[in-house]
Amino acid sequence: MWSILWFSLAGGTESWGAVAIGVGVTLVLAAVAAWQQVLTVSGATVAGGFGVVIVLLAGVPYVSLLILFVVGASLATRYRFEEKRRLKVGEGTRGERGVQNVLSHIVVPLALVALVPFRFPLATSGVAPFAYTAALATGAADTFASEMGVLAGRAYNILGGGPVRPGTNGGISLQGEAWALIAAGIMAGVGWVSFRVSNLPVPSIPWLWVGLAASLGWIGCQVDSLVGATLENRGYLGKGGTNFLAMLGTALLAVGLAYAIGL
Repeated sequence: MWSILWFSLAGGTESWGAVAIGVGVTLVLAAVAAWQQVLTVSGATVAGGFGVVIVLLAGVPYVSLLILFVVGASLATRYRFEEKRRLKVGEGTRGERGVQNVLSHIVVPLALVALVPFRFPLATSGVAPFAYTAALATGAADTFASEMGVLAGRAYNILGGGPVRPGTNGGISLQGEAWALIAAGIMAGVGWVSFRVSNLPVPSIPWLWVGLAASLGWIGCQVDSLVGATLENRGYLGKGGTNFLAMLGTALLAVGLAYAIGL
């Protein structure tokens, strides 16, 4: 009953069959993520629960982009994991990510779609899809920059440029930066396709929209490194807090930019 009221308020255009499939796929994928140790059981539970909320509030295209992020992040994390473990820069024991990591990457996207049922102008225009995509592009860019960059062999402090150990907060590498741009670009491109196919308000010509979303994702990754090199290294924030601030900053910048250029 509540989900019907909620989705009606959201003004969803998808059929209830599509919504049901979206919910089912989200829960199945969360279970598979726990089974394959992509996420811890608690992390998968939180991700699955929030994923269902996103489906009900905003629809399948939003959660599909979140699923792409989780799949991409898990692939990047597992890539040459034994080498990462030897270097002591791997996630968990097998590359699994826990509740803190899930929350740090899902709170900002969830906050954007949570506005939909209340008919906020931001949520019922093209601003929400753009900001949502840019925020997840930041998460993807940061994850790929970290997971691929630690294998580069050398890294440099984003503030002073001096050499640092790969995996150090605020350390960047050419390989990591390239992967950050690739990941942000893929997230932005898939986001545009998902929203366009679902008849959500995105421009018919993708280049500016995709380019800006990808650029914001890459910039957000640099913000993450800057925060890591300063606040995190000084003990004011943990890794999750750094990720959250970077995604929040990207989302706010995306909202401002979208209003400024009339997306």
